[in-house]
Amino acid sequence: MTEGQEQQAIMQWANMFQGKYPELALLHHIPNGGKRDKVTASILKREGVKPGVPDLCLPIPRGGYHGLYLELKAGNNVPTDNQLWWLERLSEQGYWAGWCVGADEAIKTIKKYLEGEK
Repeated sequence: MTEGQEQQAIMQWANMFQGKYPELALLHHIPNGGKRDKVTASILKREGVKPGVPDLCLPIPRGGYHGLYLELKAGNNVPTDNQLWWLERLSEQGYWAGWCVGADEAIKTIKKYLEGEK
């Protein structure tokens, strides 16, 4: 599956499991990636889009963390240097921040986070 398809699978799961985890209503994607023409990219940069910001945010405190940030990868992809920089800075600020390969790993991570596991 592509990263976009993995992302959609995560959000479908989140919608289905809001009864068990109501906090999933706040899970959201940060659409700062993808190919864009130069004009659109310039506008988005002026609006505050920054390279490397993680794909998912769950602004719910758990287990001593302020919230959860996840970078999603598909296949053999790994985070870029910018993405690793963001994950490290967010961790320093008290967030659980990491990266996952595929929807299954991301869903397991989100469930563990919501259940207070580290």
